[in-house]
Amino acid sequence: MEQFAEILISAFLVIAGIFGLAGSYGLVKLRDTMQRLHAPTKATTLGVGGVLIASMLYFGLIRQSLSFHELLISIFLFLTAPITANFIAKTFLAQNVKPEDIPETDRAYGWAVYEDPPGGTGVEHEDQRGE
Repeated sequence: MEQFAEILISAFLVIAGIFGLAGSYGLVKLRDTMQRLHAPTKATTLGVGGVLIASMLYFGLIRQSLSFHELLISIFLFLTAPITANFIAKTFLAQNVKPEDIPETDRAYGWAVYEDPPGGTGVEHEDQRGE
């Protein structure tokens, strides 16, 4: 039974290493910010998740003890990585794309980065006040 646990843990570590390597390679080789953003948020997150699963299995199956640290790290990672990627993507769009280059959308609220929602937000922008 212990040998099966070691094989399972090793498999998770190898898979995590492959995902981490692919994410790191993508971060270095892809051309622009939006492409580079995809590699670490997807592949590297899965790589770190694999290492954390392997650690949880090690403490649960080999040491016969529970470790909640890895579970908390996994939850934090899977909650914060997509939000961070969204903020980076919106910042990139706001800095590098002109509003006139944005295609029209059939949605009622337009593009979230460039337009206020219907009814406004109650926040005045400088260009709206004429300053």
